[in-house]
Amino acid sequence: MSRSLRLPGLTRSLTAATVTALSLSLSLTACGGGSGTSSGSQKADPAAVQAALDKPAEITFWTWVPNIDKTVALFEKKYPKVKVNIVNAGRSKDQYTKLTTALKAGKGAPDVAQIEYFALPQFALSKSLLNLADYGAAGLKEKFADSAWSQVSLADGIYGIPQDTGPMAMFYRKDILDRFGAKPPTTWEEYGALAKKIHDTDPNVRISYVDPGDAGTSNSLIWNSGGKPYTVKGTTDVTVDLKGDPGAKAYADTWGPLIQNKLVDSTASWNDEWWKSMAAGRYATWLAGAWAPAVLEQNIPQSRGQWSVAPMPGGASAENGGSSVAVTTQAKNKEASVAFAQWLNSDPEAVKSLNSEVGLFPATKVLLDDPGFRSAEVPFFPGSKPNEIFADMSKAVRPGWQYLPFQVYANGVFKDSVGQALQPGGDLPGALGAWQDRVTAYGKEQGFTIK
Repeated sequence: MSRSLRLPGLTRSLTAATVTALSLSLSLTACGGGSGTSSGSQKADPAAVQAALDKPAEITFWTWVPNIDKTVALFEKKYPKVKVNIVNAGRSKDQYTKLTTALKAGKGAPDVAQIEYFALPQFALSKSLLNLADYGAAGLKEKFADSAWSQVSLADGIYGIPQDTGPMAMFYRKDILDRFGAKPPTTWEEYGALAKKIHDTDPNVRISYVDPGDAGTSNSLIWNSGGKPYTVKGTTDVTVDLKGDPGAKAYADTWGPLIQNKLVDSTASWNDEWWKSMAAGRYATWLAGAWAPAVLEQNIPQSRGQWSVAPMPGGASAENGGSSVAVTTQAKNKEASVAFAQWLNSDPEAVKSLNSEVGLFPATKVLLDDPGFRSAEVPFFPGSKPNEIFADMSKAVRPGWQYLPFQVYANGVFKDSVGQALQPGGDLPGALGAWQDRVTAYGKEQGFTIK
């Protein structure tokens, strides 16, 4: 969740009603079916998929991405017989609630839908989406960053086409680090030392913040630390290990002391007060996805030129946000829908439009490896080339991460467990264990085999 990207704050916390609505699709997983056609029951020759673009068709596309109509217009110009109706059914969780309801009812779902990577397993394993491998999508693998492709490859199938990614980087205020005579930290040890120096010198400034309601960033930091706390085999066998996973422990060992010693601020983010703090220079760094430059420019344009970007401490990275485009089992013209999803996210003209006109950070190698893209200056960061760092961080994303088939629920109850520990006095390792217990109990209730 760039001005047109997913905003992490919009999906980090779900209401009880939303969690309940979204969980309705989970019971379908263990039962092996849902409303509509099974995702693996129909296959099409890749040639038939491409040929569908030359026949009259109408597609409904649910997406909350502003300005994506510019890229869709390019598609309709190239394939004038196919009309695409763009519908904003709500951002992220709001769309998922409506999508779950429509899929359960067996009618009302779109042909094509934007679905974030963390939510994709829930819809894929409940057999609500087409297995795009049956339509030749496996041939697209080499076009995409490994971290993006791994997020749409689930249960021996392909359930979405990567649209954008959010490799994490460290955004920092040059003016603040200059004031403290500091350089961007290159290790987590240096990060902790700088946090103490900043706090001891000026108690009104923190090296960064933690949001007690933001499960997405905590998951990304566990991922960044080499964690693999969630494992899914097939459609029903799930392992949850937030208590003993080395990456989860490394996350707690790094952030626990920072929180206990009040070296980071504990606050809700993505609200007016938080943006005022960001603009005023309360935080020296912001660990976020490559979509951040556009939202900084949109929300605090007055800070242009004050920010710069560096690799994540330690050099490794993780995804922090990003979406795929999936085709539902209710699609009326499956071949045309698959062809549209593939073109939108892999055609060179389309992906350049998604980046330059829509503001999405690319998932495709055609841009990530393009010298022109890597060396381009970003106006908000005058005199620097942040795309080069973002592209390097994309390659540095640790492999092997998986999300739960009920990650939407897990993220929704994060605030009641780990969130309580993301403030002074909290027990972060214990809270990770409490989160695991609650998530495990829920998974068992839904019919999964939990280890």
